Amino acid sequence: MASTRLHRTPGSASNQVKWTWSSWVKLATQAATTTYWGQTLLCAYTDSNNYTEVAIDNSGAMDYLNVTGGSTDGRRTTNRKFRDPAAWYHMVIVWDSANVTALDRMKVYINGVQETSFSDTTNPSSSLNSIMNSTAPQEIGSRAGGANYFNGAMAHTHFCDGYAYQASDFGETDSTSGIWIAKSGPSVAYGTNGYFLKYAVGATGTDSSGESNTMTVAGTIVSLKDTPDDNFCTFNPLDVNSTSSNDMDYTNIMTTVCPTGNNWKTAPATMGQCTGKFYFEVKFDGTDVTGLTWIGILDPSEVQYVAGDKKVTDYPRGYALTASGNKGNNGSEVSWATVSFAQNDICCVAVDLTNSKIYFRKNGDAWLESGDPTSGATGTGSAFTLTQNNGNNIFYVPAVSGYGTDAKLTANFGQGYFGATVVASAGTNASGVGTFEFDVPTGYTAFSTKGLNI
Repeated sequence: MASTRLHRTPGSASNQVKWTWSSWVKLATQAATTTYWGQTLLCAYTDSNNYTEVAIDNSGAMDYLNVTGGSTDGRRTTNRKFRDPAAWYHMVIVWDSANVTALDRMKVYINGVQETSFSDTTNPSSSLNSIMNSTAPQEIGSRAGGANYFNGAMAHTHFCDGYAYQASDFGETDSTSGIWIAKSGPSVAYGTNGYFLKYAVGATGTDSSGESNTMTVAGTIVSLKDTPDDNFCTFNPLDVNSTSSNDMDYTNIMTTVCPTGNNWKTAPATMGQCTGKFYFEVKFDGTDVTGLTWIGILDPSEVQYVAGDKKVTDYPRGYALTASGNKGNNGSEVSWATVSFAQNDICCVAVDLTNSKIYFRKNGDAWLESGDPTSGATGTGSAFTLTQNNGNNIFYVPAVSGYGTDAKLTANFGQGYFGATVVASAGTNASGVGTFEFDVPTGYTAFSTKGLNI
């Protein structure tokens, strides 16, 4: 949602002493800003002296506050930091200033549990009016009409005007997995200014609450397959391999990476497995392609935070292909396939961890070197036989490397998009998990929570 927001100006003020906001949120990197706020999730903003805001500040803490007449008259700043780019968080924010218990006038729930540890606690006075639910414009994903944009994804967003709900009204613990999950149709009331956003394709700002409070979309929102019900792999900005100042720039909900200087940089992904069959696609988005980009997999336990520059192929359990058809592993790079990738081409990768093989393809062409990802233990045309311990217990994740500020790569791990561009014509996928540009080999699936559990 970076540089994108949803907004609506209420026609009249409603209940300013009681309301609840609930949303599932997947955070990407912290915004590149020197201001205090970092990234705004929710805001009602009249001016710099009068606003209600919920934001992830630059330290990673959640800051939930109300400012009236230039004075902060209600605040909860969590000691907890929200820095996990691989997770969906369920966040419930409650304003209930008429509550007789002062500490219960502002509540924060994360994944079904009420937060009680705060670095700043300012209790609103009894029945204090918030700026939220006044006639101030309400925004999701920014403040003040387009500042401090949220960089991430949202799902199942509810605003309940005049009601103080608990997290259990919107979510529940799955009886099988023990994981906190969303209630697709919670039994809640929305009130005059309430709304329920499903972010459906072609209707991302549409209100499904029945209150007709559809929000205006400014910018471009994409409807990803990545949801709280099926969390998809992304690149992992926390798993870095260099102490140098030149690092990776992560964008598009952590699916696009590009070095920020003339150094080799590697971006491992957030999900992997030690057995099973998986497929993903990477688009050459930059102008620097041949010899300056590598696409493959690695064992993330080998990634070290070191002074030198490393690429996927420098690791003993790192296996990758470059745009010229060379393959590399453990510091050795050799000529392999007769192929040449150019800007906008897509490298398709099939990873057979059950049989310790990996296969590569250019766009929808035949698999390189007559590869057959369905050949099992035979490994027909595989680029490598992967190192595995007894019992297939080495864990591999997708990974890419680039050199230079134009070595940009964008992955589709099944979200259905390359960055903000939807796949042109979805290929076949018998697993039913994820949407890809090209056909997924039979027996393969996406790196996602559902895919990992097939």
